[in-house]
Order: sequence, then structure tokens, then C-alpha cells
Amino acid sequence: MLRQLNASDSRFKTVTFQAGLNILVADTTGTSSETDSRNSAGKSSMIELLHFLLGGSGDKDSLPAHRELRQTLFRLSLDWPGLPGGITVERAASNAGTIRLQPLPEGAAPGQLDLGVGEARLPEWQRLIERDLFNLPAEHPGITGRNLFGFLMRRVASHAFNEATRSHSRQSNAEGTTGLAYLLGLDWQLADRYRTLQARETTSKQLRKAAGDPVLGRIVGKTSELRGQIAVAEHRAREVQRQIEAFRVVPEYDNLRLHADQLDQRIRRLRNEDVVDRRNLTDLEQAVEEAVDPDVAYLESAYAELGIVLGDQVRRSFADVQTFHSSVVRNRRQYLADEATAIRARLAERDLEREQLGTQLAGVLRTLNEGGALDALTTLQQILAQEQALLSALRHRFEAAQALETSRREITQERVVLQQEMDTDIGERQHVVNEAVVLFAEYAKTLYGDDREAYLRFGPGESSLKIDPHIASDNSGGIGSMVIFCFDLTVAVLARRGGRAPDFLVHDSHLFDGVDERQLARALTLAAEVSGREGMQYVVTLNSDELDKAARRGFDPGNHVLGQRLTDGFDDGGLFGFRF
Repeated sequence: MLRQLNASDSRFKTVTFQAGLNILVADTTGTSSETDSRNSAGKSSMIELLHFLLGGSGDKDSLPAHRELRQTLFRLSLDWPGLPGGITVERAASNAGTIRLQPLPEGAAPGQLDLGVGEARLPEWQRLIERDLFNLPAEHPGITGRNLFGFLMRRVASHAFNEATRSHSRQSNAEGTTGLAYLLGLDWQLADRYRTLQARETTSKQLRKAAGDPVLGRIVGKTSELRGQIAVAEHRAREVQRQIEAFRVVPEYDNLRLHADQLDQRIRRLRNEDVVDRRNLTDLEQAVEEAVDPDVAYLESAYAELGIVLGDQVRRSFADVQTFHSSVVRNRRQYLADEATAIRARLAERDLEREQLGTQLAGVLRTLNEGGALDALTTLQQILAQEQALLSALRHRFEAAQALETSRREITQERVVLQQEMDTDIGERQHVVNEAVVLFAEYAKTLYGDDREAYLRFGPGESSLKIDPHIASDNSGGIGSMVIFCFDLTVAVLARRGGRAPDFLVHDSHLFDGVDERQLARALTLAAEVSGREGMQYVVTLNSDELDKAARRGFDPGNHVLGQRLTDGFDDGGLFGFRF
């Protein structure tokens, strides 16, 4: 139960709670005029502070973060499982991430400890609340302590009084009914599957919308187009793979390439030497033809014509000269013939060497052509990796496109299965359902008698577990508010009995706006009886005139009105003791 709410600011009106029914009253002062309003007295602010101290966000838009309140240290004392003296929570918006707890609950992960006073970070405090106040398991997807508190302390700022099965206006039906399923004792994990299914459906709709966009649509594509692209990519990958499998890395690839270059250069040099030798051979052959014996026969006839008779001695001299010249010519021819023979021999040798070198070069080139270096193989492997990555991306896009095209049908099928399972579970937990139905009907009967049809129905809906609290309307004002009142009281009692929630329920006076004074009186009487019988605490804020109307209709405020009363005084009125 809640014990006390106070603050470090001495002007703050300390609120001390008690067991059973607690009524925090806002009075008009003797100086109030007709235009004064008690909307700023602090009734709703008390609920905002309770949320803040029990793990609310404390962001810049929250009430405690207001400039005039930011440095104020707010404090809440309440009962805590395993701690007979309860626990005190302190928190300020100026350091909203840190919660001071005295004492620190067992199993907490403190930041600092000082004589039993501990500090916990906000997530740790929220975890402790979920563990100790709501008895949530370690893993509880789809449920948070904050959402569960939303049904036990509805906030006007969150439009929580608009609909019984949602604690704030932006909460989905699936999220709201999952939390309610836990509080009521139904299979909340089964109810949470609606939320995950809804998330998938939302994603599917967004993807289908994106797929229709001319630019974004190309990111996913269509299955018919992607099948062709995948086939081409697979062919390219197989071709590169085949090349890698047939590839042979030649040892000492660079040495072989250098040897091939040397062979090629040697063959080129041999060709150049052949050109020189063939030109020299031509010259030698021409010189041999030009080397002939000298002709001296013409000399004797020439001398005879001149009347000169050559003697035998002269003739012998000519013969010697002729013999000498013939010898020189023979020697020259022999020399030229020997040189020509040597050149032909060199040409033949080079031709043979060139043939051998050509054979060697052809072998080296064949080896290089059939194999390759390690860097060439690495390049092929990189190309294969790129092709395989592209193929994988195409396959993922194909799977996404295929899932996109079939998701709607699959979601529809899963929803049908989920509805069947939910219907079966409700049947198996009929005792839980009956207990809730009977309580709600009992509370509604207390408010409206037997003449008004009232029921609480459970069933498998299309988008969430369907929880439908209903009280027949005769067009009287406030019937919707009384549905929420009876429903919240039912949920709080069953959750308390099952150990799934703390033992308090808090309602803002806005819940009773437009409610007939007779129903208000009966509601307060019922809250007092139920909270006393169940060992619970029901806290409600009311304007004094509304309380007076209820009293005239038979409600006995007795000792239910809290000692601290709020006023609409301008200077010191309201919960905070000043206006801001």
C-alpha cells in the first residue's frame, strides 16, 4: 500500500495514505470567486508524482521537470514485499536517472551504498518494480511494469479514461489486452502473439508500399525479375569457379617468364648474326668469282707489232711472274672458300641452335599459358567472392520479395490459428474468466441494480484478445466512466488475489466527470467495501462539492477523507503550496 507522499520543499502538502478508501479532497476557500477553478489544486498532479516516483520517464514534458519543480526532491513511502518497514523512494527531475531507495531491496544492483541507503539507475528501479510488485518473470516480452501501472493509476494526460482496455491513447489494443491478460490471469504470452503478428503486418504493409515506389521498389524487386537475375549470376559464378578449379599455379612463375624472355632475346640475336654472315657470304662468293689468273699472252703479240723480239730470258721472266700470280689467285680463292665454308657452318649451327631454342621457348610458353602465378589465382578468387556476394544479395532480395508477396496470406492464416488457440485457452481458463465476469457484473449491479444489463466478455479478436466490459446505457451521462470504474476495480482485485500487482488502485476525479451523483455515491461506497474486504487501498481525488453530493445520496465519508486537503487558494493552495 501507499504510505506517504512528500517533498523537500516545505510548501508541499504532505499526503498520508491509509488502508482502504482514501479520498483526497480539493476545497474552495472563502475568498474563491465563481471564476476560480480547482483544476490546478493538484489532484491530477498527485497521480503524476506517483508515476514519476514509480519509474516514470521524467522527461522534459513531465510535471516534475517543470522549471519551478526541477530541483525538488519528491519522496514516496510504500509497502514492499520482504521489507516489513516498507521502502522510501526519492527522485528529482534534475537527476531523473538516479533513484534513491531506503532500504535497498534484496537482489538490486546498487550504484552506491551508504548505511543502507542505496542509489539505483532508472532501469534497475523499473526492474525491481516488475519483479517485486508485479511478479513478472525474468523475460516478459510485450509487458512492462510501466504499462501495467497505467491501468492501476490512469492518467488524464495520457487520455487513459477514453477506453477501458487501453491505458493511453497511442497504445494498441494488442499491447493493452496483453497487459490486462496478465493482470487477470489469462495466457498473456498467447495474447502477446497478436502484438508480434500486428508488427509483422505493419511491416508487410510498409514493404508493400515501398515496393510500389519506382525507386525504393528496385531495392526488393519482383520475384519474376529476380529469378532471371539469379540464373545469370549463378552461371557467372559457376564459370569463374570452373576457371579456378582448372587453374594450375606454376612454381617459380617469374623465373620461367624470365627464362622465356632470355630465350626469345637469344633467338633474336641469332637472327641478327645470320643477317651479317649471309651478307658476308655473298661478298665472299663474289670475290671468289673475281679472283682469276692474269692473261699475259697479249704481251708477246704487242711486242711483235712493235718489232721487238723477246728473248728466251724475257719469256722465262714472264712465265715466273705468271706462275706467281696464279699462286696468289689460288691462295686467295682458297682463303675465300675457307671463309665461306666457315660462315656456312656458323649459319648451320645457328639454325640448329635456333630450332632448339624455339622448342624450349615453345615449352616454356605452353607451361605459362596452361598455368599462372599465385596473384592471378588470388584475383580469380576475389572475382568469385564478388560474384557469390552478388548472388547472395539477389537471393536475399528474392526471399524478401517472395515473403512480401506471400506474407499477407501467411499472416491471415496465422491469425486464424491464433484465434483458435486463444479460444481454446479461454475455454481452458473458464474459471478465471468466470471470476472476472461475476465480479464485474456484481459491481455493475451495485451501481445500477438488476435492471441494467452488464457483462464482461472475452474472446479471440482479429487483431487482439477481445475484452469487452459493457453496461447498458439509457443515454445517462457518465455510463462510460462507470464501465471503467467497475472494470478497473475487477482487474485490481483479481491481480491482487493472484499476486500479480500491488494492492492499490488510484483514480483521478476526472473519471467521475458527468457521473450521476447517485452512481458516484454508490461507487464510493462500493470502493470502500471492496478495498476493506480485499485488504486493498483505493485512492481517489474529488472536489468537495462532488463529495457533498455523494454524501447527500447516502455515502458516508467517515474516516475515508485524508487529513490533508487541497484548496484553490492562489498563494498557498494546491498540492505544491504555490502556483506556477
